[in-house]
Amino acid sequence: MSRMKRYKGYLVDLDGTIYKGSEIIPAGKRFIEELQRRDLPFLFVTNNTTKSPKTVQQRLKKEFGIQVEEKIIYTASLATVDYMDELNRGKKVYIVGENGLKDEILSRGYTWEEKDPDYVVVGLDMHLTYEKAMLATLAIQRGAAFIGTNPDLNLPTEKGLLPGAGSIVRFIEATTQVKSIYIGKPKAIMMNKAVEMLDLKREDVLMVGDNYLTDIQAGLKNDINTLLVTTGFTKPEEVVTLPVAPTYALASLDGWEF
Repeated sequence: MSRMKRYKGYLVDLDGTIYKGSEIIPAGKRFIEELQRRDLPFLFVTNNTTKSPKTVQQRLKKEFGIQVEEKIIYTASLATVDYMDELNRGKKVYIVGENGLKDEILSRGYTWEEKDPDYVVVGLDMHLTYEKAMLATLAIQRGAAFIGTNPDLNLPTEKGLLPGAGSIVRFIEATTQVKSIYIGKPKAIMMNKAVEMLDLKREDVLMVGDNYLTDIQAGLKNDINTLLVTTGFTKPEEVVTLPVAPTYALASLDGWEF
C-alpha cells in the first residue's frame, strides 16, 4: 500500500462505507467525526437515489448519530437533474424509481409524462412492475433520452447484496437495445461536480468507498486518489486480484492516518 498522503478534502461513499442497511459501521462513524474534528472538508457522494439529501441527513442524525449539513450530501438524483438541466432537451420526464428521485426531478420544474417524455430516468425502484418497465421501454423506443442514475448492480445491506439500480437499468437496456447515459459513480458527470463543490484540486482530494466497481473506479477514471475499505461490496480477498489497485486499501477506516 502507498504511504498515506495528507489530503485537503474527501469524497465519501455511504452504503457499505458508513453503514450497511440499518447497521452503522463504527469505524465509518469515527472517520467522519475525525474529519469534523480536524475541520477537513468532505462531501458524501452516494449513488443511492431512493432518499432526498434532507432525508439522508435526518437518517444519519437519528439512526446513526452523525450530524452533518444537508448541503454536503450529493446524491445521484441531484447529479441526474443537474445533467438534465445542462442537456436542456425539454421538461417532460418519465421516471422509474423511488420518491427520492421523483421528488428531486419534479421539484426542479419537470413534468410527468408517460407516453412521449423527453427523458426516461431509471433508478432503484423497490416496487418495480412490468407496467413501469413497459412504459419506459416504449418511451425510449419513441426517442426519449435514456438516463440511468447509476450502474450499481447490487446494494449492500445487513441482509446481503440486494438488486441495485444498475440491474434495473440493464433490464431496460435489454428490452430496448439502447445503452443508457449513466450519471452516478464512476462517471465523470457526477465526479466533476463533486470535486467542483469541494472547491479543491483533484490531487488534493481522496475518494473513499467500499465498491471497487463504482467508488474506486470513480477515482481511477477521473484522476482522483482512492481509498478502498473492505466493509461492504468488495471483499478483502478480492483486493489482490483487482486489475488496477486503489491508491490505498484498508479493512477498516480506523486504519487511516490523517
